[in-house]
Amino acid sequence: MLLILLLLIPLMGVFLISTTTYNDNYENHDRVSSLKQTKVIALTTSIINFFVSLIVFMLFNFSNNQFQFVQEYHKINSFDFYLGVDGLSIYFVLLTTMIMPISLLSNWNSISENVKSYVIIILLLETLLLAVFLVLDILLFYIFFESILPPLFILIGLFGSSNRVRASFYLFLYTLLGSLFLLLSILTMSSIMGTTDFDALYKTNFNFTTQLFLFYGIFIAFAVKTPTIFLNTWLLKAHVESPLGGSIILAAIVLKLSLYGILRLILPLLPKAYIYFTSVIYVIGVITIIYASFSTLRTIDVKELIAYSSVSHAAVYLLGVFSNSVQGIEGAITLGLAHGFVSSGLFICAGGILYDRSSTRLITFYRGIAQVMPLFSVLFFILCLGNAGTPLTVNFVGEFMSLYGTFERLPLLGAFASSSIVLSAAYTMYMFNRIAFAGSYSRFFKFNIPDLNKREFVILLTLVAFTVVLGVYPAPILDGLHYSVSLLIYHA
Repeated sequence: MLLILLLLIPLMGVFLISTTTYNDNYENHDRVSSLKQTKVIALTTSIINFFVSLIVFMLFNFSNNQFQFVQEYHKINSFDFYLGVDGLSIYFVLLTTMIMPISLLSNWNSISENVKSYVIIILLLETLLLAVFLVLDILLFYIFFESILPPLFILIGLFGSSNRVRASFYLFLYTLLGSLFLLLSILTMSSIMGTTDFDALYKTNFNFTTQLFLFYGIFIAFAVKTPTIFLNTWLLKAHVESPLGGSIILAAIVLKLSLYGILRLILPLLPKAYIYFTSVIYVIGVITIIYASFSTLRTIDVKELIAYSSVSHAAVYLLGVFSNSVQGIEGAITLGLAHGFVSSGLFICAGGILYDRSSTRLITFYRGIAQVMPLFSVLFFILCLGNAGTPLTVNFVGEFMSLYGTFERLPLLGAFASSSIVLSAAYTMYMFNRIAFAGSYSRFFKFNIPDLNKREFVILLTLVAFTVVLGVYPAPILDGLHYSVSLLIYHA
C-alpha cells in the first residue's frame, strides 16, 4: 500500500490545488494569500511524500535481493501494473522525494504568475519520476520514462528565461528521438520473450548478436539522457533557460534516469554486450569529461558553468557503472546521489540567490560577494568543495570509487578519466574565487545585496548537511547497496 501512496499523494495535492479557486477580481491581499495557500498545499504534499518514502526505507530489508512491497494490479487495459522496490531503486526514490520540496521552496518568491500551473507541474513530475523507479514492467518503465517530457516542456516553455521556447524544444526533441531506439529494443525483447515483466526477463539469456542490437537501442536513449559528448546540447540550453525548480529537478533526478536505466536494463539483461562495449563507452566517457571540464573553465555564465560540470560528473558515474566491479557500480550510484545534493545547492546559489538579487548570471559582475554575503559565501564554499570531490564530502566517496573501478577495468583510460579530479577542482575553485573574492564588491550594483534569509539558509544547510554527513559516514548508502550490487555483478 505504501508504494501506491507514494504515487497518489502528489496527485491528491494536484486535485486539492485544482479545486481551490481565486479570482482576478480579488483584492491584492486576498489574491496573495490564495497563492500562498496553493504553495503551502504543494509543499505539505511533497513533505508528506518524503516521510512516506522514509517509512519505506526504514521497513526495507537490505539482506533480501527480491523486489519488496510488491503491489500487483492485473490486467489494467492490456498489461499488468506492478510496483516494487529493491536495494537499487530505494535510494533514487528517497532522492526524488527529498528534492521535490527543495525545488518548490527554491522558487517560493520568484514565481508570481501562473503559480497554480507551476506547482501542479512539479507535483505531476514527482509522481511520474517516482513511477519510473517503482514500476516492474519494462514497457511501463518506457512510458513513464517518456511521460516526464511534456511537463518539463511546459515548465521550461512557460516559466523559463528569454530563450525558453527554443530550449524546451531542444529538450523535447532530443530526448524523444533518442528514446525511440529504446522503444524498438523493448518491443524486440517483448516479441522474443512474450512478456515485458522485469522478473521474467531477468531469467532470460539472449544470444550475443541480439544483445548487441538491443544494446545499441537502449544505450542511445541513455546516452542522450546522461548526456555524453555531441548529445549534450539540449542539457545546457535547458539548464540555462529553465526556472530554478526545473534546473534542480533536471540536474538532481532526470540525469539519474540514465544511471538507473543502465542498472535496470543493460546490466541484468545484456551482460555480454555490456562487457563487449566497455572500451567504447570508456572512450566516450573520457572525451566527455575532458571536453566538459575545459568548456567549464572558459564559460562566464554561472548557470551554464554548473550545467557543464554536471555533464562531467555524469560521465564519471557512467564510467563507474560500466566498470563491472562492485566498487565502481556502488561509487556510480553514490556519486549520482551526491551530485543530486550538490548540483541542487549550486543551482540555488547561482539561479536562486545571486540571480534573484541582481538579475544577471555573468560571473564578471559578482566580485567580492564575501564582503556583503558572508553566510552565503561559507555555504557556497562547502558546496563548491563537494563539487570538486574534496575528502569528507559524499562526492569524494562516489568519485573515488567510480574512478577506482574504472582504473581497475582499463588502467590507461582510467588514468585519463582521473583528470576529472584536477579539472573539477580547477573550474570549481576558479568560479568560487571570482565570485566570492577577486577585489572589491562590484560597482555595477547601486545597493548592497542582502545575505541569506531563513528559507534560503534552511535549504542550503539541509543540502550541505547531507553532503558532509554522508561524506564522513557513507555506510547508510554503501551497506544498503552492497548486496544488490554484488548480485548484479554475479548476474553479469
